[in-house]
Amino acid sequence: MLYRHISGATVRYSSKLVRSGPLLWIIFLTSISIGVSGQTVQDSSSYLTLGNCIAYAMKHQPVLHQAYLKMDIAKASNAINVAGWYPQVAVSGGITHYLKLPTSFVNNASTGNVPVAQTTGVINSSAEGLAVTQALFSPTLLTAVKSAPLFTRQARQVTDSTKIGLVVNVTKAFYNLLLTLEQIEVLKGDTIRLGQSTRDAYHQYIGGIVDETDYKQAFISLNNSTAQLRLAVENVRPQYATLKQLMGYPPRENFHIVFDTTELMQNINIDTTAQLQFEKRIEYQLLSTSMDLQRQVTRSYQLEALPVVSAFYNYNADFYNKSFSKLYNTAYTNSFLGVSLTIPVFTGFARLQNIKKSRLMEQVLESQTTDLKSQIYTEYTTALAGYKGYRYSLQLMQDNLQMAQRVYFVVNLQYKQGIVPYLNVITAESNLITAETGYLNALLQLLSSKVDLQKAMGNISY
Repeated sequence: MLYRHISGATVRYSSKLVRSGPLLWIIFLTSISIGVSGQTVQDSSSYLTLGNCIAYAMKHQPVLHQAYLKMDIAKASNAINVAGWYPQVAVSGGITHYLKLPTSFVNNASTGNVPVAQTTGVINSSAEGLAVTQALFSPTLLTAVKSAPLFTRQARQVTDSTKIGLVVNVTKAFYNLLLTLEQIEVLKGDTIRLGQSTRDAYHQYIGGIVDETDYKQAFISLNNSTAQLRLAVENVRPQYATLKQLMGYPPRENFHIVFDTTELMQNINIDTTAQLQFEKRIEYQLLSTSMDLQRQVTRSYQLEALPVVSAFYNYNADFYNKSFSKLYNTAYTNSFLGVSLTIPVFTGFARLQNIKKSRLMEQVLESQTTDLKSQIYTEYTTALAGYKGYRYSLQLMQDNLQMAQRVYFVVNLQYKQGIVPYLNVITAESNLITAETGYLNALLQLLSSKVDLQKAMGNISY
């Protein structure tokens, strides 16, 4: 016994079938091929268009979720950095119990001003205090306030970059899967035609019209088409897995992609005369934000020469008593307020070196900006050339498909009438399958190249 597994289903057939006759074997191969292609659409629980796939990814993709979390982290970090502008309030307190009071020496007139040792203080004491500090001017806090919007913008741009990459990757994975599914349909039709041609050739051989090489050649072509069909079917599962991963879709749940051929044809058009604008690329925007942040760093080092000014207020309450139970009966309070000023005079030239280092980093970013523009332009010209080439190729493949269909129809009819040998049918069939596959490849490559061109121009919507 021999076994074959088709999309989770097990098909068993006996080697006796092979020996029972070529015609039965031809019929069996054709039925198996049709069954294989049918298995790709029977275990689906939902149907998703490209737009549905992208929308699902925007809600469930873990990487995008992480980007949103990083936006919240950036906002929290900004709040932490500017918190120093608010009043800083601290409360302190403590209790002291002397096991032995401290000793001090006091001049005593009665002893001729000879210092006399005596204990001072109270056995139990407590000190509580309230300290309030308010920053009036601080270069560090001023820099934090000006940098906060830049950090927020940077986090948002990183999220936008993730979204753009997600749209591009999901779209391409969708088109790759769609290409495979369409190839299955093409190979399915090819297998059906070859099955019919093989049966016709076999009957003509039995009738003595042709020799056995005709139906054997037909049988070889049928086997090849069946093998290609099976390979295409097996490729569907990993391609679905790839699309699920990009979407954040549960791996063990199934869905089936759907599409509108008319809509696909309408979506192939794009304005190729539009001018490239570097500012629309998210990579350029991110680098521009990095440049703004670096300039802010330079400015912060320059401001370090300015003084730090803050106001303060302190309130203290002291308690003393020999008896611990009466410690807090009487409070001895004091309070004061003032302004502090701290001026950096000399820091070992660290500030000047930091300024120099930061300006060098600005030059590095400027150089990266120049290089990025060159990369963007190269990517744009490559994508534009690819789009135009595939657009032209699609027109030619469409013409080839129409001609190949007509040629196969005529040649197959001539063969049935005994006008041409079966080799002509094989050639026509091969040309037809090549034209069909070429048309599908050109169409899906054109759609993918359009996505590349939109990305290169910064026109990806999400």
